[in-house]
Formats: sequence, C-alpha cells, structure tokens
Amino acid sequence: MRHVYGRVSGVTVVGVGGEPVTVESFVGRGLPSLTVTGLPGATVQDGRDRIRPAVEHAGGEWPLRRIVVNLAPANLRKEGPGLDLPIAVSVLAATAQVPARALLGLVLFGELSLKGEVLPTPGVISAAITAARRRFGTIVVPAANAVEAMQVEGLRVVPAATLREVVGYLRGTWTPSPVEGEVGAVDPADVDLREVRGQEQARRALEIAAAGGHNLVMVGSPGAGKTMLARRLATILPDMTHEEALEATQLHSVAGLLAGRGLLRSRPFRAPHHSISTAGLLGGGSSILRPGEASLAHNGVLFLDELTEFRRDAIESLRQPLEDGRIVVARAAGSVAFPARFTLVAAANPCPCGFNGDLMKTCRCREDQIQRYRHKLSGPLLDRIDLHLAVPRLTKDELLGASDGEPSAAVRARVEAARERQRRRYRHLGYVCNAHLPGPVARREAGLAPDAHTMLAVAVDQMALTGRGFDRVVKVARTIADLQGVVGVRGDHVVEALSYRTAFQQGEGLSRAG
Repeated sequence: MRHVYGRVSGVTVVGVGGEPVTVESFVGRGLPSLTVTGLPGATVQDGRDRIRPAVEHAGGEWPLRRIVVNLAPANLRKEGPGLDLPIAVSVLAATAQVPARALLGLVLFGELSLKGEVLPTPGVISAAITAARRRFGTIVVPAANAVEAMQVEGLRVVPAATLREVVGYLRGTWTPSPVEGEVGAVDPADVDLREVRGQEQARRALEIAAAGGHNLVMVGSPGAGKTMLARRLATILPDMTHEEALEATQLHSVAGLLAGRGLLRSRPFRAPHHSISTAGLLGGGSSILRPGEASLAHNGVLFLDELTEFRRDAIESLRQPLEDGRIVVARAAGSVAFPARFTLVAAANPCPCGFNGDLMKTCRCREDQIQRYRHKLSGPLLDRIDLHLAVPRLTKDELLGASDGEPSAAVRARVEAARERQRRRYRHLGYVCNAHLPGPVARREAGLAPDAHTMLAVAVDQMALTGRGFDRVVKVARTIADLQGVVGVRGDHVVEALSYRTAFQQGEGLSRAG
C-alpha cells in the first residue's frame, strides 16, 4: 500500500491561552491501530476511541491500516478534547477523503461524539484568539460555541454541528449558515442600591471601593446587611472595556461556563461557599488546569461571605493575587498563570456568636474566644485590604422607613467620572485605577497637600501603619479626591481614608455610638 500523509492545524488550551498544534497523520503497513504521539494528555488519548466511530457515522471510510498521529511540537503537553476534530480530519486528509488544499489557512477545534456530532467544547475563544494571532483566516468550531468565536476580529468562523458538515465544507458541498445569537449584552441587574435602608457609611465605602477598585471587608452582627451591600457593588461598577470583557469571556470559556453566550458585558460576580478548597479558589486540576473562582472574578467582584469560616490556607493564598493581579499554578509538568485582577469584598462577624459590640444583644463570648476567632485572619492578609468597615445594626426607624436610598445609577455616574479621571491621569503609565498602582507610583502621583503629609505622619506613629498600609491609605485618599473632582489630596481625604483601617482589628464601631 502507498504510504499517505495528512496535515491539519489545531489548538490546545494551556491555562487560559491557546497554543497552535500541527496534527500529522501517517497511514502505512501494519495491523489496524491508531497511535497518538507528541505528549498527548489523558483526554487526547481517550479520543482515539471516539474518532473512528465518528468518522464512520459521518460517511467516511476508516483505513484498516496502522495509523500514526503526531502532535507537534512534541515537547508541549496537549490536553482537552478540542483536538478530536483535527485528528479525525487529518486521517481523512491522509486517505484523500478531503482535499489537502482546503486545509490551508484553516484551524479546527472541537470534541466529537461517537455519532459524529461536534460537541460544545471549553476554550473556543482561546482557540480563536490563537488562530487570529497566527494569521489563520478561518476556524471551524462547534455550532454551540460559534458566538464565542465571533468575538475575535479578523477571523472567519465556520459553525459545524457534525463531522459530516465539516467534511462537506472542505469538499465544497456544504455552506454554513450565518451565526445567530446574542453577540454580547449587559445583563439587567436584579438588585439596586436604592433597596438599602440606612447604612450611609457603608454605602459611601462601596462607592469608594467601586471608584478606585479597592478591596473591602465588612464586619457586623448577623442581619446587619453585609451580604445585601456586597451584592450591590457590581451595580455601581463602571462598564467593562472591550479588552476587559474579552479577558473575562476567555476565562469563562476555558471553564466551560459560557453556555453559548457571546462576550460578557456585565462584570463577573463570584460568591463561592466557605467550604471551597484552595484549588477551587485559585484554580488547578490533576490533568487539565482550570481557572478557580478568583480568576473567574477577573475584572469583577469576588465576594467571600463568612470570611472567618473559610479554610485558612485558602484565604491566605489570596495574598499573591491581591498584590499582583494574577495566580501562578505550578505542577510537575510546568506552571500556568491565570489573570485575577478582582475587587475583593468580604463579610465577617465580629466574634463567634456575632454580637460583640451590638447594642441590642449581649455578646457571650470570652475574650480569648474573640481573639482566637479574629486571629483566623492574618495581619498580612488584612493589610492587603484597603477598606475595613464596621456595619452596625439597623435602627427601627431605618427598618420601617418608606423612603428609598440613592439608586445605583446615580452612584454609578459618579464612579464613572472618578474612573475617567484616573484613566486620564495614568494613561502614560498603563494603569486604569488607583488600587492597581505600585506603592512608589501611588505616592508620586497622589499630589499630597502639606496637611495630608501631616496627617499621614501622625497616622504612622499612632496607628502603626506598615509600608503597605501607608500606600493603601494614600490610594484610598486619592480615590476620595477623585470622587470630589479635586486635583490634590487634602488632609480631610486622608482622615476619611484612615477611618477605614481599624474596624476588624479593634472590633469597635459596630454600634451607633462607636
């Protein structure tokens, strides 16, 4: 028998990005078999048993010869089911069942079923981005994921529901239908800040957090409204830019959470349960590395309710992303970096019973229990959280009052204006908000007035601010000035910023009097 050879292009997803893979098939003498070389992972190896039935259901002829499939480059481990389709087509190309010229400038990506269906596959948008960067003209993807791939400019997307359709497209006997579906829209919010009664200081802290991208922890008795406040933070955040939306969509695509939707326009809001593992929070996996909740909250909000109930190793592992905006997951085979630039909002009770400092209920916890409870959170972790807020119990007048608070739309307008000031100020530096600034840059760009310098000097002595804590006070004060439209940071801005640094450590301020 004449030795035959076929070659097609595919993509394997590594972390959140894609890597191009050249899929070569060789059909020659020997007992009927299919061997895959080039560091295939377990999912790719499993595909050997899916591909033959898929080809036969698509009307193709499976060669009863020895077939060797090579995945190049050989030193890159290939994971995920997205290589099923290019492997099947490479075998068809090697046996001249599809024309080789039709495969030029083409990338294939998708999982196959035994019946030859092209199934929804995680990571389609990463494959499309890789194809566009490598200057391929066309990508063939599962029909269910076509809207994702359409978000990438400069690339023709061919949606295919079956392998038979793919073969027909390559032969020129089938024409794909136009992609239908929502390209991307802002999901209407089902909550609004106007529903929050009272809590003026908490509303103010949310506005500052949204305007500057600052992290926030709220401490208060059960039922004070901490969760209600946290869930409304996303309603006052500014709209995502196209680049931010593409990054968030790519992460959700890799995690298999898009479900056929297009570009994410609403900022992500992730609220994992306190029983989550470290791998679930940060990302990982035994074979395929997937993003965790912290990365899925990229460019959005990560809400940790009952913060002290989380595993200590899980929440302490957030130190790196809170500082660097990314998570590095290391395994024996290599390491993968996931973006994780989120706004952290956490809620906690002041003590085990929850009523330390409450005016209406008496705390029955011993002092040693309270201290042990608070020591679940380390100083280095709390030092990375910009705003520490005490949330008091609502009064009866606030609970029974009929008047609504200020709506999210009004607060969001002020936040947008403050963010625009920051974007203009830091355009030459590449930062988008105050919270992302390195310490030296924040001090240089803050524009501190003499009275602000004086207040900070006093705070360093009286509040024992660390270097990181000092920088975070400067950033928060800069955000307060931006909300007021003021060029420089004054002493009163610093005073307000300092008022958000002590709630959890001291357990004070939970009552109206405090």
